[in-house]
Amino acid sequence: MMNQDPKFKVEICANSAESALKAQEGGAYRIELCAGIPEGGTTPSAGEIRMARALLKETKMHVIIRPRGGDFLYNEYEQEIMINDIKLCRELGVDGIVIGCLTAEGTVDKPLCQKLIEAAGDMNVTFHRAFDMSRDPKEALEDIISLGCTRVLTSGQEPDAVQGIPLIKELVEQANGRIIVMPGGCLRSNTVRQIADETGATEFHLTCRNSYESGMIYRNPKVSMGDVVKIEEYMKDVTDPVIVKAAVDELMDDNHETVIFDYEGWSEGVQFEGG
Repeated sequence: MMNQDPKFKVEICANSAESALKAQEGGAYRIELCAGIPEGGTTPSAGEIRMARALLKETKMHVIIRPRGGDFLYNEYEQEIMINDIKLCRELGVDGIVIGCLTAEGTVDKPLCQKLIEAAGDMNVTFHRAFDMSRDPKEALEDIISLGCTRVLTSGQEPDAVQGIPLIKELVEQANGRIIVMPGGCLRSNTVRQIADETGATEFHLTCRNSYESGMIYRNPKVSMGDVVKIEEYMKDVTDPVIVKAAVDELMDDNHETVIFDYEGWSEGVQFEGG
């Protein structure tokens, strides 16, 4: 049974209902359900949300609210889409939503975020890595705190969270318990403890996925369903509970020593942990 109030909490970016279930098997405290992973995560379908909700009995479930890839400046139609998606999440019993909106000047769009938060009702709210695209992270953090968000996801405005350790540490200190600063961005099971020790963070966002061969026998090598974003047509990325457990165990190791895990038997998949 999962510890319901651990010192450290691992959130898994789940790209499907199946991945959400695998994250639960690995001991994740929470999942963030996303579609459109090559675009950085977009809102999953109603069917995917409904299935994940039915599968998760112990692990908490959050859903990203992002109508498209690209920037975080949204027009009136996209704003209405996000509000409707949030209402759907409430109806389906989702525990929380993950939002992020910026102005053209790179500041937090507080009026729009407030509308989304009001639509969320009593659901938990995380501000996602739109934060990493903000002009002034210290100012953005104060804006997000004033909105009443529970946490903010950040790589420290760097390509990965390890490089972002200096800023993440400053943000944790600035927050001073007013909001949870959750590192994420290319986090791995063997770096999560380092970030915990050096920043003081207590929640962490990882993907912990493996890539598996498609079951397709006939394959057409001339055609791809991708366009600008190219994907491996005949590979399937799924959360690996072994990698999730590795991250959880690394954080639970009170000796602060590197934990060695046996990855024997993973030949069927290609490890991909970053996220």
